[in-house]
This record gives sequence, structure tokens and C-alpha cells, in this order.
Amino acid sequence: MIDMRPYKTLGGGHHGWLKTRHHFSFADYQEEERDCWGALSVWNDNEIAPGAGFPAHPHANIDIITFVRQGAIIHDDSLGNSARMEAGSVQVLSAGSGIRHSEYNADGVPAHLFQIWIKPEQSGGQPEWTGRRFPKSDRAGEFVILASGFQQDQEAAPLRSGARVLGLTLTSGQRIEYRPDRNRHLYLVPASGKVLINGIYAAERDGIAVADEDSLVFEALDDCEIVMVDAP
Repeated sequence: MIDMRPYKTLGGGHHGWLKTRHHFSFADYQEEERDCWGALSVWNDNEIAPGAGFPAHPHANIDIITFVRQGAIIHDDSLGNSARMEAGSVQVLSAGSGIRHSEYNADGVPAHLFQIWIKPEQSGGQPEWTGRRFPKSDRAGEFVILASGFQQDQEAAPLRSGARVLGLTLTSGQRIEYRPDRNRHLYLVPASGKVLINGIYAAERDGIAVADEDSLVFEALDDCEIVMVDAP
């Protein structure tokens, strides 16, 4: 099953300093058929204006993954972490029993990012923040694990569920196969470019929900970058 969710059908809107699209029910956008996809509960496509951002606010019992597509953001949290996350960077905020954080665009150009929420297997625990940088060259022609809840994925930012967040870049005409577990929930978005997935066309920032498939064949129609969640 491959369910296409074109960008133009997503919820969200323009809030002045923030342009956002919601792949799943979030805030004022509520769509029963798009409440979650397995452990994946939120995928927001955000554009933050220069000199703006999310002020400090709390979270608990959720893993928040931020993938910076373009520009940069400044992360600060109540654990004392502070970091500049540039394009190609991934951060994981495991909120655990509770944490406050802010994300701010201090640059003179908009910051574009995906913010992804994945439910942890257990509630509570010590909150934690991890940042990683994954250059596009490291994701060229194959999926690279950006964040993971599996111990063997030691280079990835840690998650608190049996999920993975993966990144891939393809050049025009390049093909690659991914063989998922049929019982898993996959959700992917081209961060840039156009691609065929088992012959189904997907444009930049479209959402694609996948389940009960033995194989996914990706064929780039131009240079493209893809972010994918493989979740229980």
C-alpha cells in the first residue's frame, strides 16, 4: 500500500513568522485519517522567517527529530544545550519526563526544516538532546541512518523507540531499492527534487505513506533528497 499525500492537500497555514504544513493532525488541523502512522505522530514542514522562531516551551514523552533542509536554527534547552544546526543537520530531543526548548532563526534568510515526532516505547526518563551533521555526500546513492532506536546504529542520533530516520540523495536517473519489513510503517518526503517510488510520482515535499510492501524502488527524475521514517 502506497498512499500519496500531495503537498497541496496538507494542513497548516501562514502565521506571519512561520509558514507550516502538517502531514498529520496537528494544532488546528485535524484529519481523522491522518492522525498518525504507527509510532509516527507528527511531520511538520516549517519555514521560519529571519529573526524569528519558537520561544521556549515544554514537551514530555515524545521524541522530536528536526532535519534542517535549508538555512540554520539555534537550539537552546533547559538542560543547558545550545547549538547552531545548519542544513544537513539532525537533532533529536527525547523529552522524557519533561524539557523546555526553543528554536530560533538568527540568520538573514528563512530556515526550512522538517520536524518529526515519534512516540517512545516508554514514558518518563531523563530528557536528552543529541545533534548530528550528515553531509549530503555521506547520503549519496544509499540510505544513511540519521536517528535510530537500535543499538547497532551507533553513529545515529538515539531514539527511544524501535524506529529509524533515514536520509538519501540521488542524482537524476539513479535508482535504489529499499526492502522494508511488511509490518512496519514507512513515511517519506522528498526534501527536494522529484522521484518515482514503485512507479508512483512524488514531487518535492509530497508525503508518501507505505505499508505491506516487500520492496520500494526509488528512481530519481532529477537530483533529489529524501527523508524517510521506518517505524513500528
